[in-house]
Amino acid sequence: MSEPTMIKVRANATPDEVYRALTEPERLRAWLTEHAEVALPERYEFWGPSTPAGDKPRQRLTHAGPRQLRFDWPIDDTHTEVQIDIIDTAEGFTEVTVNHDGLPGYDAMVAERETISQVHTFWALSLANLVDHLEGRPTTPRCDFTSPVQRAEVTIDAAPEDVFHSLLDAETFSRWFGARVEVEPELGGRWAMGSFEVDTDPARITALEPGRALTLAWAEGLVASWELEGSGGKTRLTLVQSGFDQTQPPYGAWMGWLSGIAELRRFHELPEWRPLFAGTHVDGMPEDLLTY
Repeated sequence: MSEPTMIKVRANATPDEVYRALTEPERLRAWLTEHAEVALPERYEFWGPSTPAGDKPRQRLTHAGPRQLRFDWPIDDTHTEVQIDIIDTAEGFTEVTVNHDGLPGYDAMVAERETISQVHTFWALSLANLVDHLEGRPTTPRCDFTSPVQRAEVTIDAAPEDVFHSLLDAETFSRWFGARVEVEPELGGRWAMGSFEVDTDPARITALEPGRALTLAWAEGLVASWELEGSGGKTRLTLVQSGFDQTQPPYGAWMGWLSGIAELRRFHELPEWRPLFAGTHVDGMPEDLLTY
């Protein structure tokens, strides 16, 4: 039997603060999605354009305790179960763990042929935004499942040269993104998630302007581009994903990039940065892919 998909983050907040952010509707609307209704212990629902299958509320609450929530969430006619745990730690931060049972494994997540395959990165982005919300930082733009447009702008409190280095240098990228990459840092060079041995059809660097622009293109047509503009020691970073079938946008990949951008901002802006993600499990994921 497969194990549930698991994502764990750490937040500089008390367990009570985390619980309120998870259960107060106005707080949920700030970091999770556009619509939320909560009436514990009977009701816990969220929906909206930034939620997979979010045309209406689909969750059914099954347990509400002071440090744990459980609810059913049918997606693509599949019964799935979510458990959210809040754990106090001796280090002074709080861990939030989402276990989502019923999601498909890694290969299906990458292929994302169905809505249910996009839920893994939905949780990654949502939990990154939860942590920033708890710590009083701006949240990262969410995915809009009602639109094929995939464009986001964020401001990073760092010089463009430093941010650009974080995108192109494989060792630095692996630190903040939390997954290994192998890169040939030159125009026309290869860019692979994991390694060139694992990714036998890697992206190619099709545009490279140090400190200003980087574009990756995959053989199937998907393109990811970053544009950097500096002002006052800060960087306005614009991320665009394009080149895909407009009738079947790769929302899962987009949310993966956005959750990474949330960590990139923290990497440059927090003096004592450490990864906000503390653990991940997806059945079938290569064992050496993640670095945190």
